Amino acid sequence: MRECVLKAEHLTKTVDSPAGPLTIVHEVSLEVAAGETLAVIGPSGAGKSTLLALLAGLDLPSSGRVLLAGEDLGALDEDGRARVRARHVGFVFQAFHLIPALTALENVALPLELLRQRGARTAALAALEHVGLAARAAHYPRQLSGGEQQRVALARAFVARPRVLFADEPTGNLDSLTGANIIERLFKLNTEANTTLVLVTHDAELAARCASTVRMDAGRML
Repeated sequence: MRECVLKAEHLTKTVDSPAGPLTIVHEVSLEVAAGETLAVIGPSGAGKSTLLALLAGLDLPSSGRVLLAGEDLGALDEDGRARVRARHVGFVFQAFHLIPALTALENVALPLELLRQRGARTAALAALEHVGLAARAAHYPRQLSGGEQQRVALARAFVARPRVLFADEPTGNLDSLTGANIIERLFKLNTEANTTLVLVTHDAELAARCASTVRMDAGRML
């Protein structure tokens, strides 16, 4: 039996709104095994991205808890959660979130440098080569196409060999052909690194490529 690397127990997130309390995520429980691929699908406003933020410790639930790589995220302060993410988590977002003032190589090396790992630049160049962008290592994000920027983001997400990769609509800002290329690279890297993948998408065809699927609507898991 594979190790459970991510577990949510009765996650609920409620925020204040002009109309009163608004529950964005309601009593969601799930378990994800090491190396598994999980798609979270549903319409816009279903609570998918909020759930991902809770699972990654980017946001805290109103009730319930998340265990990530054996750590209870709710029992940690903000710095503690950041350390868990740095050690165990990679991210790929719809908006690429590259740092404009850094080259592609510097963007990819950053997670390793924050962990004070030796050979960060060498590992970053190898990661860029893996996504076919070694020749663009010295380019800044503004000098790259959207697809190239997302490939840099993929290299950055995988460079530290994370146990869990969270991807939130990773092809949302790309044309269909470029998006398909990114998805192929995402699943290839996932298989090679045996990384657990949690993918938020509204694309049923993309979700079908994952081993498991969670469907959300109005904050509830169906």
